[in-house]
Amino acid sequence: MIWRLLHIVVLAALVLAAADVYKIKYESTLQAERVAKLRAEVRREQDAIAALRAEWSKLDRPDRIQELALRHLTLKPLETRQYDTLDRLPERPVELVPAGTADPIGAIIETLADPEALTGSIPDAERKPQ
Repeated sequence: MIWRLLHIVVLAALVLAAADVYKIKYESTLQAERVAKLRAEVRREQDAIAALRAEWSKLDRPDRIQELALRHLTLKPLETRQYDTLDRLPERPVELVPAGTADPIGAIIETLADPEALTGSIPDAERKPQ
């Protein structure tokens, strides 16, 4: 009787092992298909990148850009009389913001604003101290 029970247990273990091997084989087949699809997708993307680089190098040719500039821009050649010496440059504009100011926008507003003008509607005498 014990031998019969042992045979049934071994047979059940063999069936479970076969089912587990089949499941592993099926999952590995699915993974192999996914890898093949990803490799094909990577290959397509690399081909697209190569095509875009070729198109970019075609569009970025200096002779093509020169032709487009001549056709669409109204540029004139540079003349020597357009150059000037450094001593004829205008003076540097006055700085509105002192160097090292923490709030440059506030400093500009303070220099441009009339100190007598208030931003609120309450006159200065009626304002409550804070």
